[in-house]
Amino acid sequence: MRYGFTTGSCAAAAAKAAAYMLLTGKQKTEITIETPKGLLYTAGLEDITRSESEVSCAVKKDGGDDPDITTGALIYARVSFEKEIGQEIYIDGGVGVGRVTKPGLDQPVGSAAINHVPREMIKKEVLEVCELADYRGCLRVEISVPEGGQLAAQTFNPRLGIVGGISILGTSGIVEPMSNQAILDTIRVELKQRRAEGFDYVAVSPGNYGLDFMKRTYGYDLDKSVKCSNFIGATIDMAVELGFQRLLLTGHIGKLIKLAGGIMNTHSRESDCRMELLAAFAMKAGVNPACSREIFFCVTTEEAVRLLEKEGKRRKVMDYAMERICYYLDRRALGKLKIDCIMYANEFGELAKSKEAEKWFILLEQEQGQQI
Repeated sequence: MRYGFTTGSCAAAAAKAAAYMLLTGKQKTEITIETPKGLLYTAGLEDITRSESEVSCAVKKDGGDDPDITTGALIYARVSFEKEIGQEIYIDGGVGVGRVTKPGLDQPVGSAAINHVPREMIKKEVLEVCELADYRGCLRVEISVPEGGQLAAQTFNPRLGIVGGISILGTSGIVEPMSNQAILDTIRVELKQRRAEGFDYVAVSPGNYGLDFMKRTYGYDLDKSVKCSNFIGATIDMAVELGFQRLLLTGHIGKLIKLAGGIMNTHSRESDCRMELLAAFAMKAGVNPACSREIFFCVTTEEAVRLLEKEGKRRKVMDYAMERICYYLDRRALGKLKIDCIMYANEFGELAKSKEAEKWFILLEQEQGQQI
């Protein structure tokens, strides 16, 4: 699969090209930068505007084979002379680049959402041009993305408190297709932000279905929750590292039942022992061998739960499954994080919960300021 280049790489390339044209007076149609990963990136330049005091140009974002919503967007850099004394590069965001409004993110509140690695890349590339042109003064670099306001609605930015546009991101400068690391980085950002807001507890769910279940069943809108995707174990590790004291995990039986076998990455590519576990728990609960065998060959966990309901053993089996889930969650946390869990099915609603899960409703009620 073909890799692409981050918005940070595009911004650095556009800034370098604009600085070159401003300081040398020469036209450029493409520019090459070195990414933090050590790979060279040669970018074509678009929409060049030049004057004696400033130059603006754009680089089109290419996400490679990664389904990145910013692919095709133009990342602009406008470089102008700054009247400060001494050599310095001032970097800010313009139209379509978000502004940070909440603590705990890569940049402080009030700053443009241009993360520190892209800022370092921009500064490095622009200073390289300054050295080439023997320029010792100050320059201002403004990064903008005309489509950024619309694109931001499809990102986590509104949820994170970044308003007005997208973030300029990237640690390696390279976009790797379907990168698990990108998902893990997002989880860490959300956890860090909540911790920075002063909370020592956090609600977590693998995805939107878990959040919808909480709202539908308990009336609680988990707008401050963290979506952990399949990375339940890694999310627990990060929560411990960041100093959280309590965590509530809510999810569908199709994912959470895997935890009862100690499996902490629930992606089907990594593991699929759902029916084996349910059949084993059914046998332990005294379900007749014929039904246990039928459960073993079920295609979906919802179907298996229907069979258990028919046998009158649903509650007993689910309670045992929750006991094993909590065992492995606690084992992963190494005693450093108190974890509660709620497991549900679409047809039956709540299937089981840990012994102290209901205490969370008091916490959530207090935080949200509503009756549950």
